[in-house]
Amino acid sequence: MHDTEQTHPLRVPKRMQQPVQLGAAQAESFAAAFERLASAVDTVVLGKPEVVRLALTAMFAEGHILLEDVPGTGKTTMARAIAAAVSGQWRRIQFTPDLLPSDVSGVTIFNQASGAFEFHPGPVFANIVIADEINRASPKTQSALLEVMEEGRVTVDGRPHQVPQPFLVVATQNPVEMDGTYRLPEAQLDRFLVKLSVGYPVEAAEIEVLRGTHQRSPEQLAAVVDTDTVAQMAEMAKHVYIAEPLYAYLVQLANATRNHPQVAVGVSPRGLIALTRAASVFALSQGRSYIIPEDVKALAGPVFAHRIQLAPDAAMRGATGAQVVADAFDQVPVPLPSAAA
Repeated sequence: MHDTEQTHPLRVPKRMQQPVQLGAAQAESFAAAFERLASAVDTVVLGKPEVVRLALTAMFAEGHILLEDVPGTGKTTMARAIAAAVSGQWRRIQFTPDLLPSDVSGVTIFNQASGAFEFHPGPVFANIVIADEINRASPKTQSALLEVMEEGRVTVDGRPHQVPQPFLVVATQNPVEMDGTYRLPEAQLDRFLVKLSVGYPVEAAEIEVLRGTHQRSPEQLAAVVDTDTVAQMAEMAKHVYIAEPLYAYLVQLANATRNHPQVAVGVSPRGLIALTRAASVFALSQGRSYIIPEDVKALAGPVFAHRIQLAPDAAMRGATGAQVVADAFDQVPVPLPSAAA
């Protein structure tokens, strides 16, 4: 029997397994689609191309994004722009101190006409969920996102309900030092693949914002890809080639954070898996079907830093998770090109 199956540039054949390397054409198609999406978001979020690309990397790695910065720097605008550029269903949840868990996940209500209980899904049932100012809600409400972020489902009254796929949470939060905020628990921080800071725009970009000449709202942004394409691109990232020495390199970096003298709790296995997935997407966004050490270095800070719990005395001295990650790279030797090939 002749094989008549044709491979779409952005689709992985069903027969393909992990050891099989993607072709150059598929990697280039991924990079082209990634760049179109990033360029579209760049028209709304001016002067932040690196942050935009890191956020999109997290999306295609099937992770969740935490944006932390002071108010007014464009956190929500970036989240809405990403949602608009993907033609899927999206919802926005404004977290407040009086928000209840059922306001997020949904609630079961008795229908007198039918004589049965019916589940009314909450705003978390969407492809992209924008959790705005997530740390202004109580810890009980914050925990309502734990199950859905990890397993893609919500359990209400003992019954599981699957959320649409692909599923992405883009959460924004204000710095914990600000009034009216609750610190996110470590278990929930570990669910976010990356933690990013938008930061203040550069002078030229801020001038353009004031002029309004190139300013666009997320509502004006036309969809670039649909949810099926996002799912296909995420599947491609699972087939990126990783040389054996790079697996050891990743584990050694994680161990370096765990054994750091200023760290109470280092990077978890979940965090290590997250870095591997993110580096795979990053490699494809560069048009490569294989990971190199530079991909790991580019993603380690956003993926690792927020997962590291510092010892109390180190935190008081001003140490940061980013510094611990930098120390880990100084301690762990980079695999030689011949060994990583």
